[in-house]
Amino acid sequence: MTRIIAASAPGAIAEAAEALRRGEVVAIPTETVYGLAVLPLHAPLDRLIAAKHRSADKGIQLLIDSLEQAQRMTVLTDGAHRLAARFWPGGLTIVLRRREDVPVPDQLGGGRPTLGLRLPDHAVPRALARALGPIAASSANISGQPDATTAGRVAESFGDEVALILDDGPVRGGTPSTVVDCSDPGVAPAVLREGAISARDIGAALE
Repeated sequence: MTRIIAASAPGAIAEAAEALRRGEVVAIPTETVYGLAVLPLHAPLDRLIAAKHRSADKGIQLLIDSLEQAQRMTVLTDGAHRLAARFWPGGLTIVLRRREDVPVPDQLGGGRPTLGLRLPDHAVPRALARALGPIAASSANISGQPDATTAGRVAESFGDEVALILDDGPVRGGTPSTVVDCSDPGVAPAVLREGAISARDIGAALE
């Protein structure tokens, strides 16, 4: 049975961290939409992908707590540095080339040598990433369905497939992150999905 607790409740972050360590799927709030989070390991990632009815080749982003966490896993290009300085923390996912000395499950990159990273403007995912390292997360919705903006919507969509939901009320934004590919230093960054941050603002930050 899914347990729902207030994100601000004493011990909520510790309980979520323990559930993640057990390999369970945990629903967490962010400033954009609610997300389903797991540790970036093969079995938990398979559970996340199955819960969302999502193709495994789409990749799963990582939520981080600092630029240093990004640097330990990926190669930051000049464009990525500019965008991170302007929009992190916030609703921007930056796609970067994975460092060759960092082994990660194929599910994260969808079979590609890249990783999508986001530094959220929300205390809950950042606290979990600070405690556990980067956490894998995807929007809390069945693939192709509307994004969940409340804990109740998460519970309706997933039921017992989610072990724990941290309820922080309605999200502030309601629009998923913008995704920008900065993986090739020889190619201009490209907006793959326009979301919380406009393509115009992305372009302006890169000028």
